[in-house]
Amino acid sequence: MKVGDRVRVMASIIVYHYPQHKKQPFDLKGMEGEIIDIITNWQGRPVSSSFPFLVKFDKRFKAHFRDHELEVIKPE
Repeated sequence: MKVGDRVRVMASIIVYHYPQHKKQPFDLKGMEGEIIDIITNWQGRPVSSSFPFLVKFDKRFKAHFRDHELEVIKPE
């Protein structure tokens, strides 16, 4: 996976910060978005992030994921 790839959430991931469902559980499984960053360093130092893939779903919502929680959507 790389920055710019379209991805789909494969695993059942419950979040409480989804804009249309604030403070309520919301499952991201099946949602599609774009990888906008892969966290490998912080302030110039290498890090091993637990959730390195930052995915943007719409204008107001982004979330961090592990690699096994996402699948790349092949362009048609």
